[in-house]
Amino acid sequence: MPRGALIVIEGLDRAGKTTQCALLESRLYNSRLIKFPDRTTPIGQVINTYLTTDSDSDSSPLLEDHAIHLLFSANRWEALPSLLASLEAGETLILDRYIYSGIAFSIAKGTLGYEYARAPDVGLPSPDAVVFLDLPVDVAKGRAGFGGERYERSDVQERVRGCFDEVRRREGAGERHGWWTVVDAGQGIEKVAEMVEDLAVRAMIWAKKNELRRIE
Repeated sequence: MPRGALIVIEGLDRAGKTTQCALLESRLYNSRLIKFPDRTTPIGQVINTYLTTDSDSDSSPLLEDHAIHLLFSANRWEALPSLLASLEAGETLILDRYIYSGIAFSIAKGTLGYEYARAPDVGLPSPDAVVFLDLPVDVAKGRAGFGGERYERSDVQERVRGCFDEVRRREGAGERHGWWTVVDAGQGIEKVAEMVEDLAVRAMIWAKKNELRRIE
């Protein structure tokens, strides 16, 4: 049986990832959506508390930047058996965020270097395609729900957007890490969905002919 494809949807907060991931899952046969961080696991619950508690609050978890970065990575590693089993069974996986968000958000803080931020995820499955939903921060800021979590601040999102540019330059180099495509997320939902679906189908065709790779 041909393996399933691994498709990653990335972008800033409120760029429309959740909507587009759900639409893609509904349109692809034998597909499954996985969100990172997975907040249902013990590690994910610690991450959730960190993200949903204001950094200035007395109840905010005292997690140093390196430590929280490693927790995000550990959250992806604990999903590895399930990821591999699904791909080997021919199921297409749609990931709402992956290692690239981990890198971009962490280096945006200015306390972690690029190589440090990338290193913990070496060995995880490499995606067949990465779709980056690009949306200006001032547009995202006007969308419902913005500001509900720790990183949803305009200054943080601007830094993260710049860091995603660096990640894309360094990680999106052709077949080695899966091709990257930037999609203007400010277009209509349906138009974006059609573009994402087309890219996903291309990734599925690629996956049938090529072995699963790992992050190097």
